[in-house]
Formats: sequence, C-alpha cells, structure tokens
Amino acid sequence: MEFKDYYQILGVPREATADEIKKAFRKLARKYHPDVSKEADAEARMKELNEANAVLSDPEKRAAYDQLGRGYQPGQDFRPPPDWDAGFEFSGHGFSPGEAADFSDFFAELFGRTASPHGFAAGQRTHFHARGEDHHAKVLLDIEDSFAGATRQISLRAPKTDDHGRVTLETRTLNVRIPQGVHAGQVIRLAGQGAPGSGGAPAGDLMLEVRFKPHPRFRAHGRDLHLTLPVAPWEAALGAVVAVDLPSGSVKVRIPEGAQSGRQLRVRGKGIPGAPPGDLLLDILVVLPPADTAKARALYEEMARELAFDPRRQGKE
Repeated sequence: MEFKDYYQILGVPREATADEIKKAFRKLARKYHPDVSKEADAEARMKELNEANAVLSDPEKRAAYDQLGRGYQPGQDFRPPPDWDAGFEFSGHGFSPGEAADFSDFFAELFGRTASPHGFAAGQRTHFHARGEDHHAKVLLDIEDSFAGATRQISLRAPKTDDHGRVTLETRTLNVRIPQGVHAGQVIRLAGQGAPGSGGAPAGDLMLEVRFKPHPRFRAHGRDLHLTLPVAPWEAALGAVVAVDLPSGSVKVRIPEGAQSGRQLRVRGKGIPGAPPGDLLLDILVVLPPADTAKARALYEEMARELAFDPRRQGKE
C-alpha cells in the first residue's frame, strides 16, 4: 500500500488552518469536478481531493493522520503499525459504508473502523436539548489484567481546534476499573465521560475497546490463551508432568509419551476467565540441550550409535 500525502494533494502546508484547507479544497474542486472539468483525470483527481478533505477537515482524523504519517513520503510503501490508533479519543462521527467505499485502501486501513455505531452519523443535526455524543477509543491492556481485574490509569489524546484553526492534541487521564475476564474486542463503557450534552441533557458515554499489548509468552484469541511450551527431549519421548506458569498461578500439564514439536495440547477452562472460561492451548516445542561440554557430546555420540535413528527416513517407509 502506498502512503498518501493529503497535504500535497490539496496543495497546503502541514500547518495550514481549517479555513486554508477549506479554501484549497473548494478551489481544486471547481477545477476537477467531473461535471465541469475538461481534465482527462478529473474523476480520479476529484476522488483524491474528496478523500484528502475528508481527513484534513476533520480535527480527529487529521490529528491521528499527522501522528502516524510523520517521516513518510508520497508513494512510499506503507503499513500502519498494529494498534497505531490506541489512545486516540474519537467522537461518534464517521462514514457510512457507502461513503467510505469511495475512498482508497489507504483510507480504509487507517479510518475504516473509527466510526462508532453508538454515535450520531456525520452531518446529523442535534436538538437544543440533546444527550452528548458517545466517544470511543482503543486501549491497550496487559493480558494479566484479565485474570484478576485491575484499576488502571489510562491516558487518552483528543484533538482540539485552537482559535487559529489549527489542530492540537489534549491529553486527559482516567482511572478505569478493568473487570475480570475482559477479552480483546470487548467494550468497557464509562458513563458520562463522552461529549457534554446540550440544554442540560446528560453527557454521552466513553466506549473503550480493549486490545492486549504484545506479550512475551501468551497470545489471546477470544478467551483462549495460546502458549509455546518448551520441553526436553526425554520429556517428549518418555512423557512427563510439567508445571506451566499462568497469570492466575501454576497448572500441571501431562506431556504424552512420544510428543513431537508442533503438537497442540488443550487444557480446558484455564484460559481467560469468563462464563464459560477460555481454554489454554499449548504448542509443544522440543528443545535440545547444547553439546557444549565433553560429557554432553559423549552422550549425543552414544545416542547416535545406540539408537540408529534417522529422522529423514520417517514417513518414507
């Protein structure tokens, strides 16, 4: 996917104000609108202009785009980092599937999932006495938090437009109670932490979508917990009972005799807590001890003589 420089498309500097962006878009739209333009690429250029304007005229999307796009050049190969938008607080304004379909894959990859079903649709009018919009943000938690629950301090960045029409980021910090058993994709609702209401109506809610930080040992899929389990050759060959450390404590697991690398063991109910709880899935990895001493080399040489084992012949007979 190629990086799109929306500022270059509209012909404005990165520090352009909201009014400057609006004027640049209107000027170019008059030139490239397919109904009046004589340019051969008018339709394609108009789509690019609409997309660039959709991002840069929206303070939230512009702030997120500015944070992500630093250091990239137009046309450069681009892949957004996982969970790049974690910690950004978005309002309910978004694009319908039909509107977003007119934009590029680049736009869809960045903003295709930022519209909240709990908020108002873009352009919808509100009455004087109206509940505030729901805001939403993606937050990264530790897998360990899901086992016992926790209270965590979470910082969110929300874009604001200053008196000169420039976008800045403001940070607010919240103490959030993480319920036991929370899993990736779950939404934690914080009542009254969204946008203020109008005419004395209550504020909207803040919807926190949970994602887990990368973990050195565990991978979560729903409530199931995946783990690579290293075992010694004799444990795999003869069978053994080994202890596996989990965030909630230790569990003993039986390694079946003759286990090979790649075999998966399932321990029911030992994944992320819930009703029902997830399972623990263990991928066996047979690890050889190093032959870095004379005794270790002698043992390997004895095995080579006594076992007459050729792993490359397995499956050919």
